[in-house]
Amino acid sequence: MGRFLASTSLAFFTLAAPALAEEEECGSITVAEMNWASAGLAAWVDKIILEEGYGCDVALVVGDTMPTFASMNEKAEPDMAPELWVNAVKEPLDQAVAEGRIVIASKILSDGGVEGIWVPTWLAEEHDIRTLKDALEHPELFPGAEDDSKGAWFGCPSGWACQAINRNQFLGSGAKEKGFELVDSGSAAALDGSIARAFNRKEGWLGYYWAPTAILGQYDMTRLDLEAGFDRERWDECMVKPDCADPQVTEWPVSDVYTAVTKEFADKAGVAMDYVETRAWSNETVNAMLAWMAENQASNEDAAYEFLETREDVWTEWVPAEVAEKVKAAL
Repeated sequence: MGRFLASTSLAFFTLAAPALAEEEECGSITVAEMNWASAGLAAWVDKIILEEGYGCDVALVVGDTMPTFASMNEKAEPDMAPELWVNAVKEPLDQAVAEGRIVIASKILSDGGVEGIWVPTWLAEEHDIRTLKDALEHPELFPGAEDDSKGAWFGCPSGWACQAINRNQFLGSGAKEKGFELVDSGSAAALDGSIARAFNRKEGWLGYYWAPTAILGQYDMTRLDLEAGFDRERWDECMVKPDCADPQVTEWPVSDVYTAVTKEFADKAGVAMDYVETRAWSNETVNAMLAWMAENQASNEDAAYEFLETREDVWTEWVPAEVAEKVKAAL
């Protein structure tokens, strides 16, 4: 999710849904099972709760951000995208909401998608590193550069939009002058591997990463304070561009991650819409579940059952007590 660049401001639509009633029928629902882990997990959690707790008939359909949004916007299907990173479709989504085709039901990631520059927490505590400036004073703590005399700053994977942003943060911070080398991680897998290797060797690591992710559930990392606010004009006019002439350190915007539903679904869903509007979870919760998935090579379905069985403290807050009891009985 690190490839989404901009923040957005969307007005939430508050929908009045009828109170839970046994006689109401939820009906058939199609839900997008997006092709990344956190969204796939969310889709399966929704499927189980809606089927077992509300009596819905839920069909999961394969999804990805752009094609799923286009299909919802043009064909009113699927009914719901549980985890839509709206920065990728900001302008057309704003238009679809304004014209009444799509409804923003809830903010599924309560603290949003987060990007930044991270270091291992143990190293931050041992060397009192809290800010990017603190870290740049100690290139010797961050091995991994081709030149052994330099510190390594691991960049965003090649081909991702965040690659240009990370390069501009590197240049704008003066990291090169302070003895650092920008390391091209090549791929998300290679970037993950560099973090795992650093922890296994108890070495320092500094670089770009994002949440929610399995890696941040597996390894305790600290996001550094850039000591800079988010400047929309600078971001759009320079920081997102590979040829930015005057890069300056700029805080990443928080990415809004919403559940979007079609207007048709919002109108017919009844009690199911109560649930969709209520449920949300934190990056910390999702990171932990993604780490469990990685460690156990678990499917989205496996992880959903694990979540429902072990994190009642989270999901029972989303539903009435009688719905929670039905879900628990079905596990």
